[in-house]
Amino acid sequence: MASYALMDCDIHLDGPIHIRWGTTTTRETLQIAAHSAAAIDLNTDLLLGNQYYTLAGPCTEMCLLETAAQAIKDTASGRELISGAASSKGVVKDRTTGMEARMMGEAISAAGMDIQEANAVLDNLVSLYERNFSRPPVGKRFQDCYDITSVTPSKEYLKVYEKAISTLNKCGLDI
Repeated sequence: MASYALMDCDIHLDGPIHIRWGTTTTRETLQIAAHSAAAIDLNTDLLLGNQYYTLAGPCTEMCLLETAAQAIKDTASGRELISGAASSKGVVKDRTTGMEARMMGEAISAAGMDIQEANAVLDNLVSLYERNFSRPPVGKRFQDCYDITSVTPSKEYLKVYEKAISTLNKCGLDI
C-alpha cells in the first residue's frame, strides 16, 4: 500500500501463501486474498493481480480445480486475472502449461455472481480437492502433456480439462 500512497503506482500484486502447504489455493488463503482484494478494489483505482500456486501438477483435475477456485475468487472480489498459474507450487521444473491459464479464463464465468453464490461454488469446489493436500497428484511435465512442436495440449490433457469443466458445472459455475 506504500507504493500506492507514496509513488502513485498503478498495479498491486499479492497472494497469501499457506504456511503449511505452500500454495495459494487453500480455503484460508482464498479467504484472505478475497477480503484484501475487495478492500483494495473498493478504495483504490489499482489493477489487482494475484499469484497462483497450485499444489497439484499439470495434467491433473486437481490442478485445474485449484486454478479455477482462485480465479473464481479473484473475479468475485474485484481482481483482474493478469498472470498465469504456477503448478506444483511453482517450484518444480517444467510443471506449468497454458491449460492452467485457459482455466483461469473459464472461471470468468463467475463475473456477476453475488458473493453468497460465489462462496457456495467455492465451498463445493474447495471441498473436492482439499482432502488431497497431503498427497497431491504430481501430474506431468510440460513436454509430457503437450506436443512441443505445435505447443498444443495432449488428448489426455484435453480429457482432464473437460472433466474439470464438468466438475465446475456440478459445483454451480455455469461454463
